[in-house]
Amino acid sequence: MIFTETKLKGAFTIEIKKIGDDRGFFGRSWCKKEMEEHGLEGSIAQINTSLSKFKGTLRGLHFQIAPYQECKMIRCTRGAIFDVIVDLRPGSATFLQWVGEELTMDNHKALYSPKGFAQGFITMTADAEITYFTTDFYAPGMDRGVRWNDPQIGIQWPLQPAIISDKDQTWPDFTLDILK
Repeated sequence: MIFTETKLKGAFTIEIKKIGDDRGFFGRSWCKKEMEEHGLEGSIAQINTSLSKFKGTLRGLHFQIAPYQECKMIRCTRGAIFDVIVDLRPGSATFLQWVGEELTMDNHKALYSPKGFAQGFITMTADAEITYFTTDFYAPGMDRGVRWNDPQIGIQWPLQPAIISDKDQTWPDFTLDILK
């Protein structure tokens, strides 16, 4: 696995180190040992899949509050998405900053989001499917969100959303109170 730290401390893009021949390639998508060697959580509680049928579907920005915070590793397995993570850790040097990465079925990249981050994405193609690994279980009632176009965060989405769920449209702008 190839780890590249983003400008947000503890957040990485992770690429498959491909071992290939004329048949294709082999590579690791997850390795507990390699994750831990890079200071990342290596245990997986859940592996989730999300399919969005239409280009321009926006999902997020989501997170869980303590004690159910989770790390996520997001990979696009069909189509393409623009994935975004936002540092919501008060006291962090990159507090309220964001990173976006195009994840596609062809580039095989993943984005690793540490605890204390919100995550969301917009689909760049129809029928975009993602798989994401989480280090904690989904905890009903402990999920929170931040408005996708909160001006204090200033995410530059590559296209205007065509579809957003009612829940995602009504997330508030960020305040420290939403971390409770």
